[in-house]
Formats: sequence, structure tokens, C-alpha cells
Amino acid sequence: MNIKQQMAMVFNLDKCLGCNTCTLACKNVWTNREGAEYMFWNNVETKPGLGYPKRWEDQRMYRGGWERNPTGGGPRLRVGSQFWTMMNLFYNPVMPQMEDYYGKGPFTFTYEDLHAEQATTRSQPVARPKSQITGEEDIPIEYAVNWEDNAAGAASSSTNGFDANFGAMTENERAALLTFRDAFMMYLPRICNHCLNPACVAACPSGAAYKREEDGVVLIDQNRCRAWRMCISACPYKKPYYNWRTGKMEKCLLCYPRLEVGEAPACFRACPGRIRYLGPLLYDLDRVAYAANVPDASLVDAQRDIILDPHDAHVIAAARAAGISESWLDACRRSPVYRMVKEWEIALPLHPEFRTLPALFYIPPESPVRTAAPNGSTLDMVDGGGVLPDLDQFRIPIRFLASLFSAGHDEPVKLALRRQLAVRAFRRSERVDGRPDTSVLDAVGLTVAQARAMHRLLALAHHHERFVIPTTRRERTANSPYIERGFAGFSEMAPRSRPRRRSFFHGAKPGVEAGP
Repeated sequence: MNIKQQMAMVFNLDKCLGCNTCTLACKNVWTNREGAEYMFWNNVETKPGLGYPKRWEDQRMYRGGWERNPTGGGPRLRVGSQFWTMMNLFYNPVMPQMEDYYGKGPFTFTYEDLHAEQATTRSQPVARPKSQITGEEDIPIEYAVNWEDNAAGAASSSTNGFDANFGAMTENERAALLTFRDAFMMYLPRICNHCLNPACVAACPSGAAYKREEDGVVLIDQNRCRAWRMCISACPYKKPYYNWRTGKMEKCLLCYPRLEVGEAPACFRACPGRIRYLGPLLYDLDRVAYAANVPDASLVDAQRDIILDPHDAHVIAAARAAGISESWLDACRRSPVYRMVKEWEIALPLHPEFRTLPALFYIPPESPVRTAAPNGSTLDMVDGGGVLPDLDQFRIPIRFLASLFSAGHDEPVKLALRRQLAVRAFRRSERVDGRPDTSVLDAVGLTVAQARAMHRLLALAHHHERFVIPTTRRERTANSPYIERGFAGFSEMAPRSRPRRRSFFHGAKPGVEAGP
């Protein structure tokens, strides 16, 4: 057992407002600069739709993520072998272009025309679209990050009809779901998943992408990055971006400067719907390769199996032996992510068939029950006739949600939805009727204590309950500022005769080398 630490996240899609407050918070803090105009480390997509960039879910086009290795061992990179990477090092053929993000590019408008000193006599002054990259004016506006917001493309002939999650459906089924009467939509906020098995790290030729030991955050070393852009192709979620001004790759860094002092990332803190949860997990690194190589039907369960119980005595002893601090173990025991992912099984990974084992999980959204087909009355609602409504009558098809969150298998999604409905029914019977009805909980395998805790966390949780963040213990790291003092810069001046650093200073973690 090789225990590692991971900051994990849960987004409750049942509460997402689609307001993009998280997008603006991230944009203003990190990517509001030249070269990053088209970057949206956090974006909120409306599904069904093409997404940002276009068709990022279609790995037949981009070859992102991993593919199962039938011979055993670990999965294989879908983007290609090391030989293929070397042959295409200077020309990457499987990468989204600017047209897939923003058409002709990010644009502003010629607002200076509205304040011209000379009056126009033949026409009213108009602010025309202007490219923020090339400066070209009168460019056609063809696509943008918010192009499909709020079901703007909800028609069988529009962009929503090309959603990759309709792939398992026939043309008639797809057309029926996109008619005006039966159209549906849901919001899907996305950030970097900071995966346990990140394909971007595996594909980087220069070794610039790496996963932090202390919290599992995936970062890109700007000094080592050579902008080969293989990470863009390898990432199935298309969250690394190329900065055309600096010539470097950039991506979401989970606001790690805030995490290190116990603060939530900007997008988490700004969310008015309180859909975001953050907490630490413990997982077994030795089982990651196996969990990423199981058949599609077992991917969700396999990922849950490698998440370790922080209350187990053997896990606690092994974690202490691995150098994990007591503050981190205490935070793992209070983590809301562990309860929603492992205990209650209501949170699911996004596209587990990509086999990256993402550390971001989603609670599938409930949706209104469709109107009955015969008479067309909006008041004639379909009822399952049982303890809980029939999930097949929900407006958002179960097959669509299963394609998003469980590799096309319905049961994990149905269980998550049934448990949410059961908690609602139980709390209604307890608070309104005054007669607690535990039959709905028995039907989905929940106890009364679990139902009350789930209701508290999903509906009434305070800040400290949603965000459980252990602060970074700098005294446990070998590269202390006191050790580094007097060495910075000398390694580049004398690469063959670098000064040697001490490996400890005033009680730093023993056995960890500070580097040359």
C-alpha cells in the first residue's frame, strides 16, 4: 500500500445556476492578460452542446486520455506511442485550433469609433468586432465560450445535435430529444480535474507537467515547458492552454497559493449557488494503474475502491508511516468529498471512460418529470406509481447522464438520483407530515443518520463544512527557505559544480533529499 494525498472536489449540479460567477472570478484573477484571452480555466457549459473547445468529448478526433490495455498492466496513452510523439514533435495533428475555441479568435469591439472627434453624417457610429490577437476588424463572430449558453443551440439541426453523449442513440431518438416539446438542458461547470492518472503528465515530452506530492495538484513547470502542446492532445478534458505571448502552456492550478494557507480557490469561494465542495482524500497509488485499466462497466467502482477509509486503523498507521501529518488525517475524516463519493455514492467522475481517474466528481442533476404524451397537458404529470418517481420519465434522459458520468452504464447514475429523491421524500415526511417515512430510505440503502447528514451537507452546510482544507506544513519539506538561502541562481551559473544542499534543517522530514 502506497498512500498518497489528494485534494478532491465535488460539484452539485442540482444546484448550479449557470451564472458563471465562478468563470469571472477565475478569469479576473488568473487569465485577464495578453496571451490568455481565450483561456477559461473555469467555464460553465450548457449540455447538450459541443462544449469548449468544440467537441472536446470526441476522442476519435482528439485522441485524449487513455485506452484499455487488454494484455493487463496499465492503460496506454490514446494520443500515441513515444515514437509517434517524437515523429510529431514539431507538428501535432490532433490538437484543437483557435477556430474550435473562438472562431476567428477572442474579440472586442471598436469602442473608439463611438467617441470619434469627427461627426458621422451618413450613418450612426457602430462598434465593430475586432480580434484581440491580430487586430483585424469586422471579423465574423462564429463561436465563443458562451455560444451555447442556456440551450442556445437546442435544435436537432443546431450545435446541440452534435453532442458526443448522443453517440449511443439513434437519429430518431436524438431528434426526439431535441424537439421543442422535449428539449432539456443542464449546466456543467468544468475546471481541471487534477487526475490521479493524468494523461497530460504522461504525454509531456519535456517533463514539465507534474503532480504535486503534498496535495495532488497537477501543475506545469514554466521553466521546463517547451510548448510541445502534447498535453493539450493528451488531456481528454482539454484544460491545458497555450499562451501565444509567452510560448508556454498554462492550466488551472486550483489556486494552490490559497490552498496552502487554508483558503478555498477563487471559483469555489465565489460560487453563489454553493454547489462546490472541497476536501482531502487518501488513495492507494499502487492500485491506480489497475483501476484505470478495468472494463468500462467497473470504472466507477474501481476508482472508489482505491480511495482509502481515513477511519480505518490500518490506513491511519500506513499514512503516518508515509509521513502524512495528523492535521491532514483529521481533515480526511471530516472531508465532505469522501462522504459523497465513497460513503453515499452520489458523486460520479466526469467521463470515467477516459481513464484518468479525475479528482473532480459531480452529483447528477434531478430534472422535472416529462408531461404525459397523449393529451399534451402540462398539468398531467407522469408518475412511477411507486415509492419514488420513475427515473425513465425524467426530462434529462438517464442514458445521457450515464454517458457523462458512468461510461454509459445506467446503474450508478440511477442510484445517485434515487438517493437524492429518497432524502427529499424522507425529510418532507419528517418535517411536513410529522411521520418519518423510512421506507424510501430502505429502498435505496440509506440510514436515517445518513439521510439527515446528506440533507445537511447538500442544503444547509456552512463554509467550514463545504471546504475542509488542511494547511501546508512547510516545516515538513526539505526545500526550506533557510536551506535555499545562498543557493538560488548558482545552479545555472555553474551547472557542473553546483553547491550541495543539506537535506534537513531544524527538524525537516528525515530521509528526503533536498536535491543537488
